Amino acid sequence: MRLAILGSTNGTDLVPIVAAIDSGELLASVEVIVSNNKSSGILRKAKSYGIENHFICHKNKKRGVFDFEISQILENKEIDLILLIGFMRILSSEFVGRWHGKIINVHPSLLPKYAGGMNSGVHESVLAAGDKESGCTIHLVTKDVDCGPILLQKSCPVYENDTVESLKERVQKLEGESFIEVINNWRSYE
Repeated sequence: MRLAILGSTNGTDLVPIVAAIDSGELLASVEVIVSNNKSSGILRKAKSYGIENHFICHKNKKRGVFDFEISQILENKEIDLILLIGFMRILSSEFVGRWHGKIINVHPSLLPKYAGGMNSGVHESVLAAGDKESGCTIHLVTKDVDCGPILLQKSCPVYENDTVESLKERVQKLEGESFIEVINNWRSYE
């Protein structure tokens, strides 16, 4: 399976994905990584792994133009599946339509809880609400943010002494495991 990753942040989930590919646990290849953040950790990781990577600036561009530029790269690489790993952009309905059923996102909560939230803000919300459980959700991307069909959820306890960082670390471990499981079972989701 030929994978592309879109990311804007640190790209923590890339590490277990690459490790699973290298060990033979995951029969896939990361063909390209695209980021809208020139200084993102995911681009640094891509370079360290020798993965083709591209920075595409989204500033002063219409969403459709930005998404079209990404789409051209993905088409040239004959991508089978697109992973959103900390991608802090909402994709245009045209992009989602073009890649229908081939885009998955990881959300750092047990959706539908905290849908639309991002990154550490989700973990802050979990702690503020006093939730006893959190986790992550892998879902298909649709035009409606965080509303696509859920493919997999993994949960973990929330402890009384948790901080945003300690909870985030536990959830991110689940995210990498979840991506690997979903990719390995992808044919059953199609």
